Amino acid sequence: MTSPAPKMQRDVEQDDPLEDFQPRDVALSGEARRVYVSGSGPAVIVMAEMPGISPRVARFARWVREAGFTVWMPSLFGRDGGVPTAKEGKAVFERVCISKEFRALGGNASSPITVWLRALAAHAHAECGGPGVGAIGMCLTGNFALSMMLEKSVLAPVLSQPSLPLDEPEAVNISTEELEAVKQRLEREDLSVLAYRFEGDAFCKAERFAAYQKGLGERFHGRVLPDSAAGPKSSRPDDFFRFIPTPHSVMTVHLVDEAGSPTAAARDEVLAFFRRRLLP
Repeated sequence: MTSPAPKMQRDVEQDDPLEDFQPRDVALSGEARRVYVSGSGPAVIVMAEMPGISPRVARFARWVREAGFTVWMPSLFGRDGGVPTAKEGKAVFERVCISKEFRALGGNASSPITVWLRALAAHAHAECGGPGVGAIGMCLTGNFALSMMLEKSVLAPVLSQPSLPLDEPEAVNISTEELEAVKQRLEREDLSVLAYRFEGDAFCKAERFAAYQKGLGERFHGRVLPDSAAGPKSSRPDDFFRFIPTPHSVMTVHLVDEAGSPTAAARDEVLAFFRRRLLP
């Protein structure tokens, strides 16, 4: 049994100053990126969904921190801590789709940004210690935790509504060779992958989970939540997520932070997964 995550008092529909995180400019693989760090204990890399580190992503990161970990939250796109408007989200989405770092279209190839993220995992492990590192990606970053398994320190990968590639629902955002290498490592070290999606998600469909299951076998544990479990949309008329047509964000926007909620249970399962793999 896991204890319930602590209640957060912040208004997730207001910009979050992220004042309880330490902003660091981390230079790895010839590139420097802003990373927000907070907590103590083994490292967990929290990768934001489109269009960036929203207050709801920060809320999830704080849950991870309170569970006994040091959160490393890289800024990959968007306005850090901001409630994304529809206009902002559209602009970020368009930039990411043509970026060389994100392979948004075309399946069975890895996004180049995962090389830097693997270096971040190794860096965080060296600083924080412990058995290894956890990683969770969401939406456009959803598959990245799987690619990060090519770094030996990553022991607990979580894929939340992995949405790339956008144009091939039956494909995955990792090369065939890398997927096979990940599978061999999972079997060799007795590790597993957790993944989450809503049943009716328009961006992460059943075909994608089937592809992961085929590629990873029994090491892939896919959880499919009913659409009825999704929380209500934001009350802000210009909020980016009001324009997402289906339930989508399991750990953030559509999470219902109430006892008995399937989304809260999914969150608690992720925290328990990190504890099991990373805490003594």
